[in-house]
Amino acid sequence: MVCIFTRCCKTPKLAALKEEGTMLLLTLALGFVMAWIDVTAVNTALSDIATDLHVPLAGLVWVVDGYTLTFAALLLAGGALADRIGPRRAYQAGLLVFVAGSVLCALAPSGTLLVAARLLQGAGAALFMPSSLSLLAQSTADEGARARMFGIWSALVSAAATVGPLAGGLLVHAFGWRSIFWLNVPLGLAGLALTFAVVPPGAAHPDRPLALSSHAIAAVALAALAYVLIEGPAQGWTAPAVLAAGMALLVLGGWAVRRERADTTSMLPRALYGNAGFGAAVAMGFLVNFGFFAQLFVISLFLQQGHGIGALETGVRLLPMMAVTGVTNLLAGRVIARRGVRWPLLLGLGGAAGAALLLTGVAGAATPNLVVAGGTLVTLSLGLAIPAMTATVMQAGGRAYANSAAAALNANRQVGALVGVAVAGTVLHLADAWPARLALVFGITAAGFALAWLLVFLHVQRAAARAPAAPALAD
Repeated sequence: MVCIFTRCCKTPKLAALKEEGTMLLLTLALGFVMAWIDVTAVNTALSDIATDLHVPLAGLVWVVDGYTLTFAALLLAGGALADRIGPRRAYQAGLLVFVAGSVLCALAPSGTLLVAARLLQGAGAALFMPSSLSLLAQSTADEGARARMFGIWSALVSAAATVGPLAGGLLVHAFGWRSIFWLNVPLGLAGLALTFAVVPPGAAHPDRPLALSSHAIAAVALAALAYVLIEGPAQGWTAPAVLAAGMALLVLGGWAVRRERADTTSMLPRALYGNAGFGAAVAMGFLVNFGFFAQLFVISLFLQQGHGIGALETGVRLLPMMAVTGVTNLLAGRVIARRGVRWPLLLGLGGAAGAALLLTGVAGAATPNLVVAGGTLVTLSLGLAIPAMTATVMQAGGRAYANSAAAALNANRQVGALVGVAVAGTVLHLADAWPARLALVFGITAAGFALAWLLVFLHVQRAAARAPAAPALAD
């Protein structure tokens, strides 16, 4: 399949290969597109969900974070399982679980059952997202064709994230909030059918270790963290359940760190931990998603609950904020090729911190247009940094540890999204007036972006991050 997406496919056989590659690409992108539309569209439906199901603020945080919790907690395990049973089987299983979760979301009669169904959706996404990338990487041995496929795949996913709020607004306005979940059913079933037809099985490694106990401990610790952050403001920080979750977080978190230091139970290759650039980029992924999703959550509620703006208009207003990242994504690729990853990271993170700080200063006189404009400046800057962040992680991982490095970055980004929305919910509980709420949230996100900038300045050099040496018997 070396001529996929090239102009050299003149014979019928090569043309058929090109068409096969296109279908493969669309099939594997479908899962990501479905998940991104879902996760961004939900923000435009929050006010309608709260009204229809009588969901309080803490419940709305759970609606957003329930999906992210299981996704982040199971992402590394999903990648390991895909290695063990084969990426196609994992991709199909993930799509099936995600569709089942979407049906339960659409039918949910209460906020509690909606959150439970969102947890199931996140588990499905944790299965199909790592296997999607693995199948795409294994689809051709030609580096140029693979690079073009990843470029088109990234563009499709970015487009889904861009149109997600608008699509959500249109669906909620026309058919109600449940329609954003019903949309996943035909998309997921189409993905399943296409997977059987065009996706090769991929290599399976039945003897590959899963380290399930380590994954389980980390997952429960993350759940405890989410419970403390979300329920603490609602129940009170000294409530017995909150204190118990806090104790579980300390005990299980410490146990997870201790196990991760051991060679036999580590979830990631030990060689990655010695690379400063890798550690800085993974921490940066946490901080970037922390700020982005905290901002998206608060701005969505500011428009809907603070100013009574409906779901459709909210989606329209959020469209520029989501779309501008595509512009700077393209610019980042050129800058990285000429100057390396350091400058795009410093400029992007510095710009995001500055824009968030400006929003903090004008929060007292904030209008919907001003807040969205400031949020757009933040995402415009992050669009410059994110490709460089990904490149840093992949360079640090090298060929031997590319999958593990990518999984670590994605898992930390999802944890960042989880914590960002939870912290934003805490701020909304603590502050009654919107000016104070906006000032606090944007101040916290500005600090997070500034910390990420500092990590880059100290640990990411102009030269590409040095990849760790592969062990002699690495497969």
